[in-house]
Amino acid sequence: MRAMLSYGLAFGILLLAGGWLATGTLVQGGQGPGKGEKPIISAIEGEEHGPIATALADAGVLAEHPEPEVDPALTIAQRNETTTGASAPLQAVRTERFVAQPMPIEVPLRGRTQAKATVTAVAETSGAVDTVHVTKGERVEVGDKLCTLDQGTRAAAVAQAEAGLAQAEAALAQAQLNYDTNADLRERGVAAANTANAVDVALAQAKAGVSQAKAGLDNAKAELDRTEIVAKVAGLVQDPVAVEGAMLNAGSPCATIVQLNPMVFKGMVPEAHIGLAKTGLDATIKTVTGQTVDGKVTYISAVADSATRAFPAEIEIPNEDFAIRDGVTAEAIVNIGTAPGHLLPQSVLTLDDDGVLGVRTVEDDVVAFYPITIVSDTREGVWVTGLPVIADVITVGQENVSAGQTVKASPVDEATEATAS
Repeated sequence: MRAMLSYGLAFGILLLAGGWLATGTLVQGGQGPGKGEKPIISAIEGEEHGPIATALADAGVLAEHPEPEVDPALTIAQRNETTTGASAPLQAVRTERFVAQPMPIEVPLRGRTQAKATVTAVAETSGAVDTVHVTKGERVEVGDKLCTLDQGTRAAAVAQAEAGLAQAEAALAQAQLNYDTNADLRERGVAAANTANAVDVALAQAKAGVSQAKAGLDNAKAELDRTEIVAKVAGLVQDPVAVEGAMLNAGSPCATIVQLNPMVFKGMVPEAHIGLAKTGLDATIKTVTGQTVDGKVTYISAVADSATRAFPAEIEIPNEDFAIRDGVTAEAIVNIGTAPGHLLPQSVLTLDDDGVLGVRTVEDDVVAFYPITIVSDTREGVWVTGLPVIADVITVGQENVSAGQTVKASPVDEATEATAS
């Protein structure tokens, strides 16, 4: 009897539990809100609205399944934005106003330094080297002695030419005296008129003798001066340098002078920028040794290099202390003019959803995105083009907003005052 009572009680509890479950909802997980949800009684009956489900619904004990108010495909963040709508607070950002200003357009060139000229001082006459006045690496100025050749008989030749000139001048004085005396005698009628021709010829010959003697003296002095070989340009002495006792013929080198002031930078202008290149442009040259100097473009070739399609160019730079050496690798920045641009801090640059580099601004409390082009990178910031003349650039919070979004913008000045107060 007690067993029958226990089985009956258990069967009653089972019926009650089954009835309660039948009024609930069966959820097939992982399909999102509104998907996979249906009454348990429908699963038991095998159809959506069976007789039992209808009876339970009429009795008001069957769970109701309203249609979801939001799209189940939306993410949680998108659902929150949809449900909150206009009631959500606006995203706060900080902006700073940037105004377009003249932006220097600079073209970088790579190349090397080169001496202005390499001049070989040669002997202009033959002779043995008596004295060498310079050594390799020594700095010389125009007119400094380099080598002295043995004078030999050249000094005697000068003395002889001087004596010849004195003799010619004495003959000229005598011929002039004879000419003047004959003219006086002819005026008084003492001398015949046909004697004038003889004294005229004698005077002319005496003048020619003086001119010839002067030329001989000049030649003798020039030959003597050629024994002193001097620098025709300023620079540093390099090999080859003659040695004392060596025999030099006309054209033989005494010393080689490298002209280092001014120095020349040689580089190549890309064909994309050749239309902007011209002589007289300012340039800044920086060598691999850390030296920086300003110069000007002095030459641009009209013919491109057949291999690189670039145009050879030269920039002349001062080098008074000879600190810049010949053949040093260097880079030149040529300033070819200015154009409107904005100098921005690098931190304001961002990417849009397509990976385009640009800047986010605020216009009438709405975010706008402008693709930009970086022209140059400096210590003060990056020069860019592509922005309006006046742009309120988002400096804080640009990664949290998107184009077309309404935001609450606070200019940097106002934010700074609020923080200070």
